[in-house]
Amino acid sequence: MEQWKVNLIVLWFGQFLVMAGMTMIVPFLSLYLQNDLGLQDEHQIGTWAGLIFAGNFVTSFLFQPLWGKLSDRYGRKVMLLRSGFGMAIVMTMMGFATAPWHLLVLRMVNGTISGFNPASISLVSSTAPKEKMGFVMGTLQSGAIAGTILGPFFGGMMANAFGYRPIFYITGSLLFIASMLAMFTVKEKFDKEKAAAAPQVSVVQGLRELTKVPQLNALYAVTFMIQFAMISPMPLIPLYVQHLHGTAENVAFWAGFVGSVTGLSNMVAAPLLGKLGDRIGPEKILGVALLGAAILFIPQAFVGTVWQLLIVRFLLGIFLGGLIPTVNSLIRRYTPEGRESRAYSFNSSMLSLGNMVGPITGGVISGWTGISGVFLISSGMFLLNFLWVRRSLHHGNGEPVVRRDQGAD
Repeated sequence: MEQWKVNLIVLWFGQFLVMAGMTMIVPFLSLYLQNDLGLQDEHQIGTWAGLIFAGNFVTSFLFQPLWGKLSDRYGRKVMLLRSGFGMAIVMTMMGFATAPWHLLVLRMVNGTISGFNPASISLVSSTAPKEKMGFVMGTLQSGAIAGTILGPFFGGMMANAFGYRPIFYITGSLLFIASMLAMFTVKEKFDKEKAAAAPQVSVVQGLRELTKVPQLNALYAVTFMIQFAMISPMPLIPLYVQHLHGTAENVAFWAGFVGSVTGLSNMVAAPLLGKLGDRIGPEKILGVALLGAAILFIPQAFVGTVWQLLIVRFLLGIFLGGLIPTVNSLIRRYTPEGRESRAYSFNSSMLSLGNMVGPITGGVISGWTGISGVFLISSGMFLLNFLWVRRSLHHGNGEPVVRRDQGAD
């Protein structure tokens, strides 16, 4: 088997396990705080649960660019293994927490050392054939989406079977196995001498260089919008489902179904649309996906039944599945040579920013307009993003910009 295919398969499983590990605690976090860490007051439990869940994304947003800089300097595989083994240790230590602040600190440490996903994307993009880049990015993304969807399901199932603490030990062990597998099977072509000879710039200076490329600014905005639009209504979905369902019976099931159906269609569509992008151009897929997502947020504000909401969100997931693979493929195209890992790390920071800002903004907007307003504002932001991307990625005659800002292939 060709090495790039080996890399893709191994890192697909790595992405799956990392994202499953990050989301596995969602179904039982409040119960863990109550039953194992001694909290009883509901307000206290809710506050700590929110802080603990967000802590990972705050530090991830801040530190991803640093790891990207070091990845361009020392290699993607080194950063991938650093993150994988580090998260395996931290995840295992979460099972030994005896106070809420222990869990908060460990989640923040986990975000600090994270970087497995951007390192995987950068490594795979540097080894895969350019004509298959969309398919490769889509396939890799499907692993992350599958982990995000199935993580809470596995977490809830194992919590019932083993209790809460063993889940952290199991997850840590799986991350360790994935990292060991990557260490022995994943290979990259990295010229250390060339990297060492390249001018070394600070994280801030590196960000300034990348933001001078207008296409990258537009692509980073897409990444932020994807996560913002997906996360902002999630805390409100159970109440919206209850309103549509008209009864409290099976609300948890329907809310979970509504929350996951978008990810399911996303997971299936991502590699297919990535492959189509290789044939007709990723810019076309990105434009259609952005416009389609903008349109499909509108009916979510006006549906009358849960089934209507399910259908619309399933279709939304198909269009969202065309966004991340094409964004990653285009980031590879427009990033100056030798700055790929840094570019993907900044992109990962934008994803973390969406995770942080989304729930807060969604809650504030819903207080003014209801959840319908959250959907409509997301639609408007996607439409603006579509216009921005179209302007940035195309010449005045409508033809796509096809060469890098620097170091064109």
